[in-house]
Amino acid sequence: MVGTVKKNYKKFFFTVLLILGIILAVIYRESFNNANITNLLDRFGFLAPLIFIFVYALATILFLPGLILTILSGILFGPLLGTIYSITGATIGATLAFINARYLLYEKIEKMIEGGKLEYIKRSVEEEGWRFVAFTRLVPLFPFNLLNYSFGLTKIKLSEYIWSSFLFMLPGTFAYVYFGHTGSEVVTGGDNLMQTILIFIAIFTTITYLPIYIKKIRKIDIIDN
Repeated sequence: MVGTVKKNYKKFFFTVLLILGIILAVIYRESFNNANITNLLDRFGFLAPLIFIFVYALATILFLPGLILTILSGILFGPLLGTIYSITGATIGATLAFINARYLLYEKIEKMIEGGKLEYIKRSVEEEGWRFVAFTRLVPLFPFNLLNYSFGLTKIKLSEYIWSSFLFMLPGTFAYVYFGHTGSEVVTGGDNLMQTILIFIAIFTTITYLPIYIKKIRKIDIIDN
């Protein structure tokens, strides 16, 4: 019951945030254009991506929602660079959270996570190793930030955790970065607007149904074994 309420609250929060973002974009449409975005980034120069990566990593460690930053990266840097900067920040943050949980905050993190969930994660990692990390990165069973700390309490190798997290966070990261890029193109009236929207629909449809397909495959695999 509590878990359902939390999920509904998160959906409601994200929906409200999205609506507010659209309203603000419409109100400040004249100010929100590619030239102004470029000028903003030029003020910081080469520090712009470094600052973004640092903030993203810090947000991950502090249990702050990275989704907003991921979408923002698509607006500021475009789909390619936005994905690179977001996945870099997310991976660094996830790695630092893992290290903190394993070597500094083991007991505190253990108390934060419900016993049943932690045991499930530990058991799954022992049985599947990096494959379970991949599964949880593609299928959002647990909150992202808490999951980073949870893996630090398991026996998985740090190297396996890093590369599997990086690789399998990429699809979702790219989807939300492209969402931000699409929103930016809609507001500013990009040259290839229809093409951008169609690509976004294709990407988001794939990302939406991919977890469902993976869950089915995983259930079949468990039954066969």
